[in-house]
Amino acid sequence: MSTASHSSEHNLLPLIVEPEQLQEHLQAPELLIIDVPANGESYRQGHVPGAIYLDFRYLMRGEGPVPNDVPPVEFLSKLFSALGLTRDTHVVAYDDEGGGWAARLLWTLELIGHTRYSYLNGGIHAWRDAGLEESTEPTAPTPSEYHAEILNPSAAITCDEIKEKLSNKQFAIWDARSKAEYDGERGNNKHLGHIPGAVNMDWLDAMDRSRALRIRDYAELMTELNALGLTPDKEIATHCQSHHRSSFTWLVGKALGFNIRGYAGSWGEWGNRDDTPIEK
Repeated sequence: MSTASHSSEHNLLPLIVEPEQLQEHLQAPELLIIDVPANGESYRQGHVPGAIYLDFRYLMRGEGPVPNDVPPVEFLSKLFSALGLTRDTHVVAYDDEGGGWAARLLWTLELIGHTRYSYLNGGIHAWRDAGLEESTEPTAPTPSEYHAEILNPSAAITCDEIKEKLSNKQFAIWDARSKAEYDGERGNNKHLGHIPGAVNMDWLDAMDRSRALRIRDYAELMTELNALGLTPDKEIATHCQSHHRSSFTWLVGKALGFNIRGYAGSWGEWGNRDDTPIEK
């Protein structure tokens, strides 16, 4: 699978980077490695040398009717300035859970038009699996002046846009939740079930448990996704409960060359409104 569409000719690293590739570039001055673990202890226990720590909660609004939505641009400007992002920075994100929070960071970068980014395939598990050196010394970021704007709004899709597109044969929805949530047997929203026509592949099923949570073989994934009706010619929206798991499926879709958009509201919004159609 080519990731050439990812303007790789002037990018330091490909969209999906292997531990050994990253190791070779650790000293590159334009590199900003960000560890976004689900478990905060993970960074203290050991991280990629030079990686800075990001609390994943900063990637979500945290308040209002849709707390998992994108934070306001003023907040994103402060956040990315504190992390030391510049226009020339190449960000490598990873985490300790196979890509959810790392991908949420990359999706946020995509939204603000910062396309110089990579995902460390498998995160800290793959780094350890490769036997590479870790650091337990925290790295302090070098602050910058970054002004975030939503330069690429099409990376996201809204509840209303999805409702409008439901009858469109060229539109598909990848629900990255568990089967029980998709079937409406589990969840703590006002309404349970799934968006009409959505297909279900649990985000965990896109990870290779035998290869330290790296993304599964592309050809196998492609075959399974195509069988579900998720094909590169369609516009695909992906969601979960809070656009954490589905940030990873957004990234997988991007790596496979799909035209894929993330629904930040996810089921947290869809399942709590009264004007959204639902199937069980």
